Amino acid sequence: MVSALGLTAALGGCGPAGDSGDVTLKLVAADYGDSAANSSQKYWDKLVKEYEGKHPGVQVDVTVYSWNDVDAKVKAMVDAGEAPDLAQIGAYADYAAKDLLYKADDLLSIPVQADFPGQLADAGQVNGVQYGMPFAASTRLLFYNKALFEDAGITPPTTWEELAEDAEALKADGVKYPYALPLGAEEAQAETMQWLLSGGGGYTDANLGTYGLDSPQNVATFDWLKDDLVGKGLTGPVAPGKLNRADAFAAFASGDVGMLNGHPSLMKIAAKKGVEFGMVPMPGIDGKSKISMGVADWMMAFKQNGHAEQVGEFLNFVYSEKNVLAFSREYELLPVTDSASAVMSTAKQDADLKPFLEELPFSELYPVSKTSWASVSADIKKRIGQAVTSGTSPATVLDQLQTTAVREENADE
Repeated sequence: MVSALGLTAALGGCGPAGDSGDVTLKLVAADYGDSAANSSQKYWDKLVKEYEGKHPGVQVDVTVYSWNDVDAKVKAMVDAGEAPDLAQIGAYADYAAKDLLYKADDLLSIPVQADFPGQLADAGQVNGVQYGMPFAASTRLLFYNKALFEDAGITPPTTWEELAEDAEALKADGVKYPYALPLGAEEAQAETMQWLLSGGGGYTDANLGTYGLDSPQNVATFDWLKDDLVGKGLTGPVAPGKLNRADAFAAFASGDVGMLNGHPSLMKIAAKKGVEFGMVPMPGIDGKSKISMGVADWMMAFKQNGHAEQVGEFLNFVYSEKNVLAFSREYELLPVTDSASAVMSTAKQDADLKPFLEELPFSELYPVSKTSWASVSADIKKRIGQAVTSGTSPATVLDQLQTTAVREENADE
């Protein structure tokens, strides 16, 4: 893998008189593919080739890294004074708080900026100004294995009580993971948020906007998970705190999981292995959860190298309906523009994504506008598995997480 630090942003057009005046934009992006065959590098190479053909004075140099590395690569480049022109990664707020980013208003045409759904545009704001431009989105649904459910004589759950009853029936039928609960370090913050929302809570106080990890609703949710699922042996042989999302998805595709929360990419993974599955909204305490979890990844533009005009023109191309649709369809993700969503909601080829699209307007995103969120999320990944461990109090773990979150938030003020 090429080191990001060896890829300094080119400053074409900023050299001495007599230079051609051409500009090279440097973009660092995350890889959404699961193999070399569908690496995001291929998507970007095709898009850039088309763009450069229409803009002979601009070159776009794209480097793609895995999600395990990309955030750290960009941070290292910024810390070394070699910020890329553009970065497509998981969080933007810390860079915005340091005044390193262009405002979306400085870059995008009015029609393009207005095409972002309101909740995604709002999530890209810090102090009422949009810096983060949504690039990919997804929601979560409860996936279930149709064959295992049929064998156990059960139907998809709509409440927590029904979910536990279904898990009991699956366990009695010898299913390895009746309900897979991935609270391991890879993506524990996602599974946690889905459960907190279904229990009427969440990461933040809805009225105050401050962290509320230790709320009574959140404590009650984790008490139930610990006592009614994990404590009764309904989450499989691997402790939730040791189970990563990718491993849970792989187990589902192998036919070893009765049900789990999944995003759109799980459809392709399961279908490849011949697993017939169904999808329903996440159950809540008394019925389907009123709010689902939404996730967005972000595009941002650094000011260090200038090039606002060229960056803006390129981004307007990136966010065209055609290109947003192409990316979303390639990686089974939800489009981040209203125009592309309107096409996908009626196109036959996108019918499998429709249930996820329908959830997006009612979803809640991570508190990504908080500059403290990156460190709070890392703390959740590290600790939350302990909340369902025998001999541990969920209230104690959530209180510790809240204490850390408040400290991080105050440090950023």
